[in-house]
Amino acid sequence: MTTVIQAEGLGKKYRRGLIAHRSNTLRELFTNLIRSPLAAFRHPQHETFWALRDVSLEVCEGEVLGLIGRNGAGKTTLLKILSRITRPTTGWAEIHGRVRSLLEVGTGFHGELSGRENTYLSGSILGMSKREIDRKFDEIVAFAEIDKFIDTPVKHYSSGMYVRLAFAVAAHLEPEILLVDEVLAVGDINFQKKCLGKMGDVARAGRTVVLVSHQLNQIRRLCQRVFWIDAGSVRQDGPTHEVVSRYESVMSRGEQNDGQPDRSSNIKARFVRWEISEPRGQDPNVLNTAGPVKVVFTVDVRQPINMGHHGIALYTHDRQVVWAWAIEPFHLEIGEHQLSYTFPMLPLRPGPYAWLVTLYADGNENENLVDWWDCTPEMVVATDNYQHPRDAWNGVLNIPARFEVSGRAG
Repeated sequence: MTTVIQAEGLGKKYRRGLIAHRSNTLRELFTNLIRSPLAAFRHPQHETFWALRDVSLEVCEGEVLGLIGRNGAGKTTLLKILSRITRPTTGWAEIHGRVRSLLEVGTGFHGELSGRENTYLSGSILGMSKREIDRKFDEIVAFAEIDKFIDTPVKHYSSGMYVRLAFAVAAHLEPEILLVDEVLAVGDINFQKKCLGKMGDVARAGRTVVLVSHQLNQIRRLCQRVFWIDAGSVRQDGPTHEVVSRYESVMSRGEQNDGQPDRSSNIKARFVRWEISEPRGQDPNVLNTAGPVKVVFTVDVRQPINMGHHGIALYTHDRQVVWAWAIEPFHLEIGEHQLSYTFPMLPLRPGPYAWLVTLYADGNENENLVDWWDCTPEMVVATDNYQHPRDAWNGVLNIPARFEVSGRAG
């Protein structure tokens, strides 16, 4: 496929405030001048920080790429560099094709001009010809739902009317490459749905889209690939469901379980790792199939366990039990053992999930706890989504189904 966006080693450094403070009074100025004459002629020093550091990416024609991350991670800075609004401190970027940016909805609107006049003005600023605006004008007004106020100065518009018109003007362009920053969050819920549908139309038309959004369900619906940017660097790049689910997992637990939890060493036994052994993928903690699954938990036994009790549970990221099971009596000799569970399928909605495994000695669940492990890392379900297109009708189960319509015989 043809590469339309390519960037290598992008970095952006900004200045943040002054380290050296100016004298507040004439007396302080003279005092400092006497103490250090040369300091009066020095330039104040600025603290600097990197908003973006060593970011490289490649986007192919017709691809829809999502950018996710915390506020201040560097997503908007990256889009501004790609839009030529900001120059990078390091690295370079090339874009091949006509670019339209939706970084600040409403840029170019003048309060004293009417909605009609601002539509033509904004369209011109965004690169549309008068003939193109004429052809799209009725569609833009209908989309914004402000036909009765189109000849009213926009300074009298409500904030909702303002953003509806601004998005409608921008969204009805026909660019080859569209860069979008969080504009799908504007307006009320119904207008957000219209925005989402319009963005879907743009994506299905084969145009290249780079989309920044904190609405992860929108990212899942629209994007084929996702960049997770964290503290100015790319933390993960990959298929949408896999990256978004991992991001949700980290955000939900505050990264407190990124590594092995600090569990005190037990003299009898402890769980040491877990993995999806079948089917074997690149990441042993990511589930990419709706078919048969084998999950293995490894326990290191240092003293024999007789008449033991073993339990297991699977939780959603908000700690709702999906499934649980237990067995006793349970016997384990010294050494490493693999406790395996084979499922015909795990039809779970894409997202993060947590395994909990427990081990008790002598069949007593109340006193003789050997180990209790909230498995890390969490399991990320990155399968295709077979759910209803509306989030309100999405459940925990994600079951593929075959739909048929049959006519009456004869």
